[in-house]
Amino acid sequence: MQFIIASLSTILLAVVAAVRPWLLKELVDNYITFKNAPMILQYTIYMFMALFAEVFLQFLFIYYANLLGQNIIKDLRLKIYNHLMQFKMQYFSTTPVGKMVTRVVTDIETIASVFGQGLFMIISDLLKMVAVMILMIYMNWQLSLIVLAVLPLIIYATRIFQIKIIGAFQDVRNQIANLNSFVQERVSGMKIVQLFSREAIEYQKFESINEKHRRAHVKTVWYFSIFFPIAEILTSIALGFVVWYGGLKAATNNAISIGEIMSFIMMSQMLFRPLRQIADKFNTLQMGMVAADRVFTILDEDEKELDLGKHLTSHIKGNISFKDVKFSYIKDQPILKGISFEVKQGETVAIVGATGAGKSTIINLLNRFYNIDSGAILIDGINIADYQITSLRNHIAVVLQDVFLFADTIFNNIILTNKNITLEQVEEAAEKIGIKKFVESLPEGFNYNVKERGAMLS
Repeated sequence: MQFIIASLSTILLAVVAAVRPWLLKELVDNYITFKNAPMILQYTIYMFMALFAEVFLQFLFIYYANLLGQNIIKDLRLKIYNHLMQFKMQYFSTTPVGKMVTRVVTDIETIASVFGQGLFMIISDLLKMVAVMILMIYMNWQLSLIVLAVLPLIIYATRIFQIKIIGAFQDVRNQIANLNSFVQERVSGMKIVQLFSREAIEYQKFESINEKHRRAHVKTVWYFSIFFPIAEILTSIALGFVVWYGGLKAATNNAISIGEIMSFIMMSQMLFRPLRQIADKFNTLQMGMVAADRVFTILDEDEKELDLGKHLTSHIKGNISFKDVKFSYIKDQPILKGISFEVKQGETVAIVGATGAGKSTIINLLNRFYNIDSGAILIDGINIADYQITSLRNHIAVVLQDVFLFADTIFNNIILTNKNITLEQVEEAAEKIGIKKFVESLPEGFNYNVKERGAMLS
């Protein structure tokens, strides 16, 4: 329905817009010239009616085009977010967070602007141009030739502008992603930055990235600054020839009427203004196309975690066996080189080693965050590759080195997605690890809302 209303209003808008120049011609030639006051009033009312109809259709067009765009964008954002949630952990290890945030938030918001300010606006402008050209030729083919003679020059200038601006916008989007990535990383690690007095160093790095973004954006401004004055000059030349030729014909043999000249001046503006606006909207459209290319690149990524396991279990005893396990994060740079060991049910085992020896890697492999290169990992005699991932991870508890808290209540951070856990169970667990009194001292207790990554807690 939204698409139908937006499309119909676009078509009707083009028709109604072309009516006003014709009404102006009739008013000047048939009634103002002969001082017919009643008909002057009547045609003036007609022009106001056409204007109000155009305003109403513009409202329908803008509202429903944007509404349609927002609904599409909502679905696209959900799709890409769900797609990312299924990616292998290795993807998140190698892709900067800021760039992913740019794809999910900034790039999709740019695509949204295409519907409200780009694609539909361009279609509307093109329809207006077609309607105006048809009316021009119908009214006076000679004046039409003068106006249309300039049109190829403006189209050529527009085409050159489009070619130049494509690469410039791609560079702008890349620099925005670099800015987002840098700021995201530095803000997350601000404690380290300040602890080691790196403020000046990080400022210089940011200054360099920021300057690259400025240069990329200035390049687009340069192209716009050249194009629009050229388009304005060509428009003025066309209007000048219309007035000169039309006035000459009107003064010599009345072959062209004053009403025709006035309506052609109006139609010339209606013809060239959309063309200039199309070039301007191309800014939005091109940025949207670049953003869409980056978003759909992620959607096309075949980085989903393969879950071919079918084994479901409600209980795991906890017998773990690593058999000649080999693994590398980067090809030909092995981390684990044929590791074998067993942990029996109920045993407590400490794995000790230097930084980078692979201690955390063992936990990552046990949770199937990464796939091993060779060997086998068994739990209760069953290869972990045969377990359904969700079923496997529900039976493994991990205390991470870097504790992560979501911007949510303490209660929700403890239970995460398990809605079966009660407040009493949460309080009991908090008592066991010695944080219950501290949590209860907070303004809302377990309902206290912590900031991102638990910034309000120590």
